[in-house]
Amino acid sequence: MGREVRRKGGKDRPVHHFAFAVLTIAIAGGFLTNTALASGASRLQPVTLERPEAAEANNDPLQLVVSLKEQRLDVYRGTELIDSTRVSSGKPGYGTPTGVFSILEKRRKHFSNLYDDAPMPYMQRITWSGVALHEGRVPNYPASHGCVRLPRGFAQKLFGMTERGAHVVITRDETRPEPILHTSLLQPRPQEAAVAVLDARTIAGDPALRGAIDADVGPAAVLPKKVTAKRSEAPLRMLVTRLSEGERIREMQLLLARLGYEPGPADGVFGRKTRAALETFQEGADLPVTGVASNTVLKRLYAEAGREGPYTGRVYVRQNFREIYAGPVGLKDPEAPLGTFIFTALSFGPVDREVEWMGLAAEERGEASAEAVLQRIDWPDSVRAELEERLTPGSSIIVTDRTFRLHSGLGTDFIVTTR
Repeated sequence: MGREVRRKGGKDRPVHHFAFAVLTIAIAGGFLTNTALASGASRLQPVTLERPEAAEANNDPLQLVVSLKEQRLDVYRGTELIDSTRVSSGKPGYGTPTGVFSILEKRRKHFSNLYDDAPMPYMQRITWSGVALHEGRVPNYPASHGCVRLPRGFAQKLFGMTERGAHVVITRDETRPEPILHTSLLQPRPQEAAVAVLDARTIAGDPALRGAIDADVGPAAVLPKKVTAKRSEAPLRMLVTRLSEGERIREMQLLLARLGYEPGPADGVFGRKTRAALETFQEGADLPVTGVASNTVLKRLYAEAGREGPYTGRVYVRQNFREIYAGPVGLKDPEAPLGTFIFTALSFGPVDREVEWMGLAAEERGEASAEAVLQRIDWPDSVRAELEERLTPGSSIIVTDRTFRLHSGLGTDFIVTTR
C-alpha cells in the first residue's frame, strides 16, 4: 500500500511497504516470539522491499528543508524524504532568516565569534554573517540566536551526508520538493567542438609530422569532426530575476555608446547626457523626440545596434561559488509578482538528453505558482544553448523578484532571503 512515483522514461522510484507485511511473513515462518511482536507492533516503520537486481542507487541531489513553524528539518534525496529531525531556530529578537541558501563551509569544531565563543559542533554555515546549522540544545521551541540547532546525533550524521554547495531552504510553513515538467526547464545537450583530422597524405607532406605519426595512405584532407566535450561535474547555480530599472538604463547607455551617441558613463542613471543622446538617436531614427525610453524606442535602438531585445529579465550563473555567465531572459508580465521558487535538476548521465526536475516553493505571493512562473520565462536561443551545454546533475534555477546581492558576495552561491 506504499507510494509509487513513476519517473519520466519509465523508471520507478522504490516502492515503500509497511512493516506489517514483513511481520506477517515472519509470523508464518515462526521467526518472531510473542514478546518481540508485542514490543515491535507499536512502532511499525516503512521499509523498502525490492529485488536486489532491480535496486538502483539514488544519486539525486540532497536538499535540506527547514520549517520554522514546525521546528523541523527534513532531508530529501531528490523528491524522496530520507530523514527528519526536530530543530530549534532563532528566538524572538534573533529570528532565523527564511529563503534559499547553500552550505558555504563545514567545520567539525567551531566556536561563535559573536556569542562568547559558544561551541558550534558540526557547523554547516549558510551565510557569512553567522547563520549556520549546528549541534546544540534543542528544546521544543525557538531558542537560538538565529542558527538552526540540531540534536547531537543528527548533527553528526547530517554532517557526513552533505557537501558544500548543497541547498538549504528555510520557510515559515511546510514545503517540499515535487516532480515538475515544463518546457522552460533546461535539458542537457552535448558540447560540440571542431577538431582537425589529418590523413596520411597530409602528414606525409608536412616535414614536422612525417616520421612522427604512422598512418595509412588515403586521400589528402583535413576534415572537421564533431566531438563531445566533457561537462564540468560541479552543479550550476542559476538565478532568474526581473531586470531592474538601473540595469535597463545601463543596457540602453551601452547601446547608445556603441552607435556613437555619447550618453556618458554606463552607470544606470538617466542623466542629462543620456537624455541628450537618446533625443539625438530619436531624431536620426525619425521618431518623436521625447527623450523618453519607451518600449518602442528601445526596440528600435536594439534593432539599430543589431541586438535582440529589449529583454525584461536576466539570468546570473555561478559554479563552484564563482560567477561564470550572465545573459538576458524574457519575462512575461514583468511587473507581476514572481515569488521565490527553486527548481533542481535530478541525476543524469553524460550522454543523456533528458533530465527530470523537481520544484519547491520557498515563497509564494499572489497567484504565482511554480508552473505559472515557469510559463513566464522565455529563454533566448543563444542563452538556452549556452546553459544546456553547461548543465550538470544537481544544477538549480532560482526564480525570484527578491534582492539577492546583499548576501551573495564573493565565495557564495546565490542567497535569497525572503524575510
